[in-house]
Amino acid sequence: MNKFAALMIILLFVNCIDKKSEKDSPNASNEISFGKIDSLYSDVLGESRKIWVHIPAGADNSTFSTKKYPVLYLLDGPGHFYSVAGMIKQLSTTNGNTIVPQMIIVAIPNTNRTRDLTPTHTDESPFGDDVAWLKDSGGGETFTDFIEKELIPFIDEKYPTSPYRTYVGHSFGGLTVINTLISRPELFNNYVAIDPSLWWNNQGTLNEAKKTIAEADFENKSLFVGVANTLPPDMDLVQAKKDTTKETFHYRSILNFVESAEEHKENGLTLSWKYYPEDDHGSVPLISEYDALRSIFSWYRFDKMADFYDPQYNPEPEEMITIIEEHYSTLTDKFGYEVLPDEVLVNSLGYGFMSDGKLKLSEAAFDLNIKNYPKSFNVYDSKGDYYLAVKDSIKALELFEKAIEISPNEFSQEKADMLKSKK
Repeated sequence: MNKFAALMIILLFVNCIDKKSEKDSPNASNEISFGKIDSLYSDVLGESRKIWVHIPAGADNSTFSTKKYPVLYLLDGPGHFYSVAGMIKQLSTTNGNTIVPQMIIVAIPNTNRTRDLTPTHTDESPFGDDVAWLKDSGGGETFTDFIEKELIPFIDEKYPTSPYRTYVGHSFGGLTVINTLISRPELFNNYVAIDPSLWWNNQGTLNEAKKTIAEADFENKSLFVGVANTLPPDMDLVQAKKDTTKETFHYRSILNFVESAEEHKENGLTLSWKYYPEDDHGSVPLISEYDALRSIFSWYRFDKMADFYDPQYNPEPEEMITIIEEHYSTLTDKFGYEVLPDEVLVNSLGYGFMSDGKLKLSEAAFDLNIKNYPKSFNVYDSKGDYYLAVKDSIKALELFEKAIEISPNEFSQEKADMLKSKK
């Protein structure tokens, strides 16, 4: 079997398994549920704040309720909520992908954007425009107090979160992300700054960031910076770097930061950045978010799926289990807490091995899931399917009834009824 055929098997069984926990599907009213609007009152800000929340499929299902998820906090929330949630769903589960983990998304709408997303006050604009919009600027530290002392605890108490967080912002949001990295790096593990407004206040935050990046320890922190093409027509990058006009001030401020940060690899910060010549300030978020997710989670993907199905590669069950557990041991080190082998991924392996006639490997995969997820009906239902495959209807019925006992479900019930009818 070639790798393409192996992938087709993976997709077949992952799609079947997803049906057991699918959340983002039409409900009785034929509406597609993609998230919810929640709210909290902020004593720090003196106002009520709405938040848009997306949780992974199955996270509110009692069968999967013990699983905890990393959280992605998203500034300018409504503008990026659907694209980011869709990308994470695509890259974490759709078509068998394991490129990034499933995540809870907390998108934060604005009430006073200039106030909340600028770290210092200024009455001067470098672009010669009307400065009336600057009068409320400089509330960024107070807004970060809200994030740290109120929003994060609220989310952690109400949703199944793990202590691994990513912060994403564009423009002023990107400025806020970088300011948070240098002032409170402990709040997040990953920082994504998309075309950040580092020109702000005569490059005050930029200069502070360069100094802090050079001196502080950012071990186990990641930063991705997306840079848009905001240059005048017909100006190349070499010319822009030497330019001194206001037309390139935004671009030069970002370039100044990333080039300075690259000189200090000893600080432990994992830095990636990318220039997008085909995207301007408004279009760059989508492609930057995609590249950022792949960059900051470059270590997450389990890439042995197709190898396991290659007829020339037929490991002993113990070797297969060791390969899986070693990968998740690496993830445990990266996340800073125990990460068990993913239930859906291991389940798909079990079904793939079973389809390929590698029954010992199939049994070992299903047993691994039973060990790690003893409260999930799905793991017993799947092991019951294994016993059907080896024509042990007695044990199969026991497993289906065990699944029903944990959580009544149509999948196990139909098979149990079928077996009982044949007695």
